[in-house]
Amino acid sequence: MIVSVVIPCRNEEAHIQSMLQSLLEQELKDIELEILVADGMSTDRTATIVAEMAAAHDNIRLIENPDQVVPHGLNKAINASSGTIIVRMDAHSEYPQNYIQRMVDVLVFEGADNVGGVWDTQPGADTNMARSIVIASSSRFAIGNAHYRYENEGIIEVDTVPFGCYVRTVFDRIGLFDEDMVRNQDDELNARLINAGGKILLITDLKIKYYARPTLKKLSKMFYQYGLFKPLVAKKVGQPATWRQFFPALFVLGNLVGIALGFLHPFFWGIVLVVNLIHLFIGKMIGLSNYKESKSISTIWQVPWIIYCIHWSYGWGYLIGIWRFIILGRKPKRIKPSR
Repeated sequence: MIVSVVIPCRNEEAHIQSMLQSLLEQELKDIELEILVADGMSTDRTATIVAEMAAAHDNIRLIENPDQVVPHGLNKAINASSGTIIVRMDAHSEYPQNYIQRMVDVLVFEGADNVGGVWDTQPGADTNMARSIVIASSSRFAIGNAHYRYENEGIIEVDTVPFGCYVRTVFDRIGLFDEDMVRNQDDELNARLINAGGKILLITDLKIKYYARPTLKKLSKMFYQYGLFKPLVAKKVGQPATWRQFFPALFVLGNLVGIALGFLHPFFWGIVLVVNLIHLFIGKMIGLSNYKESKSISTIWQVPWIIYCIHWSYGWGYLIGIWRFIILGRKPKRIKPSR
């Protein structure tokens, strides 16, 4: 069995070598592995490192992605691959040695179309803020019922997984990644897959070390982009988002409407104040519950503001996405995802 690993990346010199080395050390049974790295015209040493490793290992290939964004790189790598199973992986993560074998086993024995593991979110830097970002972005209050972000048990059926492992025939049935989707390309593809009768499974004992954004600025930009492209996903697949995706947009919209109505009567400003205080209080309780683990007093006040920032960034992006893609019907602009 040939398994093709496709890796879109840009400016990942700090991680790409260790990531590729972890693939070369995978524990495999009767699997021939090919690794295709689609480099988005990196301005650091990423392409050089991949080329050097490709020269030493004939199962590693470097592919240029002049479009510089993820879905284009994925599609170029998939088209150049030969595997009967396609594994999408991220250069900014670390994977256990049984990662590929475990996913292939579940994919085959469970008769699934796509499987994936769960994120074990790690700090993106050795700072209190980076550690608080991990706590905030792993809480249900911040991210809803995205099962791959927190603890579960067993193998469960879900609507999406990170870095999926697909049967190649999936792409023959429903097409490749939508190149309009700078963000949320996995969500859009998996929504098409489910609409076509596909089965997606989350393997909860398979942990991926995912390094979160290290600063609030980078985290905000990422969640703004997630929110921005969610309405486009709904438009393309012809169905509304899940309830968890509406909450941040309703929160932001409620704040804006409440502030505007407050000029007619101060009562509405009072409602806005109470809602925001409740929001921050819940965030503070999450920070307090993780204080002993973080061993930093800053967690208590950083976590509520990080969650607040996540909801505002995602919600504002979602509203802009509705206006831009649904109401005005515009095509998405070419933007580079944050990192």
